[in-house]
Amino acid sequence: MPFDDSAPIIEIKNVSKYFGDFKALADVSLEISSGERVVICGPSGSGKSTLIRCVNRLESHEEGHVFVSGTELTDARASLMKVRSDVGMVFQQFNLFPHLKVIDNLTLGPRRALGLSEEAARARAMEYLERVQIPEQAEKYPLQLSGGQQQRVAIARSLCMEPRILLFDEPTSALDPEMINEVLDVMVELAGSGMTMVVVTHEMGFARRVADRMVFMDGGEIVEVAETEAFFTAPKSRRCRAFLDKILNH
Repeated sequence: MPFDDSAPIIEIKNVSKYFGDFKALADVSLEISSGERVVICGPSGSGKSTLIRCVNRLESHEEGHVFVSGTELTDARASLMKVRSDVGMVFQQFNLFPHLKVIDNLTLGPRRALGLSEEAARARAMEYLERVQIPEQAEKYPLQLSGGQQQRVAIARSLCMEPRILLFDEPTSALDPEMINEVLDVMVELAGSGMTMVVVTHEMGFARRVADRMVFMDGGEIVEVAETEAFFTAPKSRRCRAFLDKILNH
């Protein structure tokens, strides 16, 4: 049954997540529409990364429900295959295979998971390396690249699977300051293409430029959700105001 684009592409309903006795997520609910760009922010340890890891089943949740493209995420094989095909993720650490050339990092998933021929997978890989503006790096190994280039390869690798949704978990936090903008520029271009994006980041300039909505988390809870301009100009909660004062005036 095809997915209804008028329905939320991501539905998180009353989700709680525990690590031992620690409650990392506490009754979290959020809906994200197809094509929407949502930035999740908040202090360290607030549950941001845990939340998006529950959206692609890298973390399982103990309570509540998560739906992606209308399919509930469970441990069932069909559910896992559905989420892996629909959801790409870009991590803080680039997670590239150091023993494989860039082009081979990009073709591995499409060949094994999607059944593309080597020729088709290479053509797709080069298309996305062009898109992130580093096609000339195709035959190099990851450790021959700068951090910013490695992160752009990681973005291209996710795009090669042609997901409906891209999740970003603090994609610039491991980069030197001069490399951050080259990655953010690629993300801005992606945002303009209509890709559904959920981004955990402290880069508030990027968030204000790109996000349709902002989500502020603290203590494992969603404290505030607002359209971007309202979030920055008139945050409603005291915790959110304190966070913005600290991060914007740092």
